[in-house]
Amino acid sequence: MNEACHIMSNNEILNNSQKDFPLFQAKLYGDRILTAKLSKRISCAIKHLSLRVQFHYEYSTIKAIDFGISKDPTLVIDDKIFIEGLVQTEIVVDKFEELLNGKQ
Repeated sequence: MNEACHIMSNNEILNNSQKDFPLFQAKLYGDRILTAKLSKRISCAIKHLSLRVQFHYEYSTIKAIDFGISKDPTLVIDDKIFIEGLVQTEIVVDKFEELLNGKQ
């Protein structure tokens, strides 16, 4: 599925057809409802950015706590906490633009 603004599937890669874009590994921690909401916001936010993101879901509270996560949902990119909480799409865009510009 490559449609914009959708709830992403486990292992899905957004912007996958753009093989020249950098690929980031992402893991969404939290309950199924909040991670679905955040994944949809992310799919809307990054559809126009020059990057690819492969998503995985982690619903285990214990694994989240072990990783140091305290907010639900939390997005981890390349093993670093990237976004905490159910933030607005505009904030997601800003964070990914910072990532592309090397400010993360």
